[in-house]
Amino acid sequence: MTLLAFDEQQSRSLILSVRATALVFEDPISQRLLEQIERIAPSDATVLIMGETGTGKELVARHIHAISKRSKKTFGALNCAALSENLIESELFGHEKGAFTGALTDKIGWFETADKGSLFLDEVGDLPLNLQAKLLRVLQEREVVKVGSRQSIPVDVRIIAATNINLEEAVAASHFRADLYYRFNVATIQLSPLRERPGDILPLAKHFLKIYADRLGYEEVKLSPAAELALLNYDWPGNIRELENAIHRALLICPVNQQLRPDDFKLSGVRVSKSKSTVSTSSLENALGKLYEQSPSKLYDIIEESVIRSAFEFCERNQVQTARLLDISRNVLRHKLGLYDMLPNGKKKDV
Repeated sequence: MTLLAFDEQQSRSLILSVRATALVFEDPISQRLLEQIERIAPSDATVLIMGETGTGKELVARHIHAISKRSKKTFGALNCAALSENLIESELFGHEKGAFTGALTDKIGWFETADKGSLFLDEVGDLPLNLQAKLLRVLQEREVVKVGSRQSIPVDVRIIAATNINLEEAVAASHFRADLYYRFNVATIQLSPLRERPGDILPLAKHFLKIYADRLGYEEVKLSPAAELALLNYDWPGNIRELENAIHRALLICPVNQQLRPDDFKLSGVRVSKSKSTVSTSSLENALGKLYEQSPSKLYDIIEESVIRSAFEFCERNQVQTARLLDISRNVLRHKLGLYDMLPNGKKKDV
């Protein structure tokens, strides 16, 4: 497993924030992404990171900075959607004393602070059009002018931008400047949602499990097989951020040092993901072939009962999880469990 927990190396220490998140590159899609990042990072090219909320765009930006030639310099980060228009301009470019009401002292903006380093502009698609024009000028001229000043200041900053909106559509709708989009669109990284890279789900879950178990003073805590199944079968609309929060919450409510079970996660609106990794059926086909050779009576009933029994035990006799695993309704499952004398009351249904 390729797991970049950034507190392991001094050169990557910037990456570990107050959150426990790590980049995991276990899924083939993530492996290809890692290769792309490692090709892009050494250059000074402007990078545009696109992906849904919670997919780890800032982590990727920090990783690009950490393995670039600018790694020893400042990494600045600004969420363009979190501040008002006036504040964003001041944050980016700085201001002089008296430039506006409340400007009691001179202030250095992020472009100056990150000089010789990298500046991450998150949610850049939310920038107002007039600020987009000013940002474009900075990218073209490599200099900034503070609010309230007429003097330009040269800067050498690598821009890493991120957005969760389609900038091409925003350009077509006249919400984003085409010339700025072309400036950003030099090296593009598309982050897939977690549901499309299922190979990362359990490694991430186990990473978060260890982090938060250590914080809570728990001894080794594991996921039950049914819990792993529940995590794999959930779509994770909130992506990595939602997975991290789910693990943290589960640890808070479960008994100390117990295996985590599906009910501990309280996943609302659980639904089976449409994007699943390919499952090899060769072993199953071999076993069925041997069964076919024996030609027992009621062959289909034997196979169905075996599937129901094994799935029910795999899900620790949880009917909801078993029904979800087999993609059948709970009523159908209960009928089958009754036929095979597996209902909790031990009563076998009449056929």
